[in-house]
Amino acid sequence: MTQSFHDAMAQGYALNEPAIPIGSPIDGDAALGDVRVQVSLGVLNRHGLIAGATGTGKTKTIQLLAGELSKAGVPVFVTDIKGDVTGLGAPGDATNPRVVERCQQLAWTFAPSAHPVEFLSLSGKLGAQIRATTHSFGPVLLGKVLGLNDTQTSILSIVFKYCDDNQLPLLDLADLRTTLNYLGSDAAKATLADYGGIAPASLGVINRALITLEQQGADAFFGEPEFDVNDLIRTTSDGQGIISILELSDVMDKPALFGTFVLWMLAQLYHALPEIGDPVKPRLAFFFDEAHLLFDDASKALLDEIEQTVRLIRSKGVGVFFATQTPTDIPASVLAQLGNRFQHALRAFTPQDADDIKKTVQTFPMTSFFDVGQRIQQLGTGEALVTVLSPNGVPTPLAPTRVGPPDSLMAALDPATFQQLVATGSLSAKYSATVDRQSAHEIITARIQAAQQAVSAAAQATVPAAVAGGTGVEVPGATPGQVTMTQAEYNRQVRDQERAAAQAQRAADQEQRAEQRAKAQAAAAQKRQETQILRTGTRLVTSSVGQSLIRGVFGTLFGKH
Repeated sequence: MTQSFHDAMAQGYALNEPAIPIGSPIDGDAALGDVRVQVSLGVLNRHGLIAGATGTGKTKTIQLLAGELSKAGVPVFVTDIKGDVTGLGAPGDATNPRVVERCQQLAWTFAPSAHPVEFLSLSGKLGAQIRATTHSFGPVLLGKVLGLNDTQTSILSIVFKYCDDNQLPLLDLADLRTTLNYLGSDAAKATLADYGGIAPASLGVINRALITLEQQGADAFFGEPEFDVNDLIRTTSDGQGIISILELSDVMDKPALFGTFVLWMLAQLYHALPEIGDPVKPRLAFFFDEAHLLFDDASKALLDEIEQTVRLIRSKGVGVFFATQTPTDIPASVLAQLGNRFQHALRAFTPQDADDIKKTVQTFPMTSFFDVGQRIQQLGTGEALVTVLSPNGVPTPLAPTRVGPPDSLMAALDPATFQQLVATGSLSAKYSATVDRQSAHEIITARIQAAQQAVSAAAQATVPAAVAGGTGVEVPGATPGQVTMTQAEYNRQVRDQERAAAQAQRAADQEQRAEQRAKAQAAAAQKRQETQILRTGTRLVTSSVGQSLIRGVFGTLFGKH
């Protein structure tokens, strides 16, 4: 493996267009400093995988790619689980012995540089507060957060549909909880019949899951102002892409929540961005560290949504990179969409580890230069097997690569510098204050209070019945000495009034739905009428009578008979 390997690597990674340098191929233990393993900017929207055991250098590969993309004018989004990606905001240390040694091995020019960063946070403590409304989260993603099964998630879908039909905005968890409590009451039984009905036990499960989530402090993540994903796609005045770093170290005990929040952001990007095909460089690069947290115990509905989003968002100019320990952490349907691969070392300590390595090897292009199964276990820290897509879409040769050092700080920022960058972030002021406008909680609460007041007023207006033996209760609003009714009669009267109020509310709801159906039917009828007129006109034009008529009209207009 000498000259032929050198030539294969040089030819396979030669590019005549803007590219991101990764490192140099390794021949035995020596790096080929005159050959660069690189990836074209134009294929970075084809998604990628960064995998490897703990401590093999995955995070530094993310840091290298993010910094180089930023310099190329591409905005970047990175999830930071442990806080060690914050170093992107400070220049690297050119005197670091490991950096000096790596640069000498690769003939790599090291120019320390800080990158423009914006820190985001789900709690609001480590950056600009990210919130999402309950409605935009949707029942499928919310079901994942709450740990619901498929049946319970489908019931959550009914609740969302009910709120949509009745103009009840779901903005925060209080809105959802109040709606669930109302739908579980006797007053809503007739209304729910139109939606197929909901078992009270299932509503109870969902309610308990909501309470648990709120006790963990997650209610701060839901509400307004909702984060605008367009704020992820920004550049500086000098054309550098801003790196948005979502700090998650303070919510590590809620992996399902922050994993699903990241998916929510990805889904919002898909719906918000227009199609641009294959651009010369990505509109946004999206790095999701510890990606297995997203897929652990995911329902089929959620997996289908992830697969669809990843498959289609490429044409929006967004490249998604999943970082995890082994490729088997990623479902096969999603893994098939990842064309750029950076595989750091894997270790075989157990039979399961050996099986994972065997499966991983089968996903790489074939090579005659080395045994992939052995090589993947022999890689050192900061080394990876690399294969990316060439500009014409063909995978490049599999290259054992010594990865270059990031130009930013390969450590977490000190607390003072970090807090200064958080405070000066341009998004902090925009998302700092919570907005609490009228939504489902306030609307339903007001309706219940109005119904209760109507019952009370009706009871006060009722003429009291005579009571024998003086064992009665005073009617509300009665003056001392007035005739009273028995407790049982009073209770029965109150129940009658409550039922009457509930029936009135159901009648109003039914009338509203009937009006909506009538409007929809009228619109459909108008559409059918317009279609029929168009078809009639088309038949007239194409018929012999119609053609004669048209010729006669044109003859009159142009003076021909």
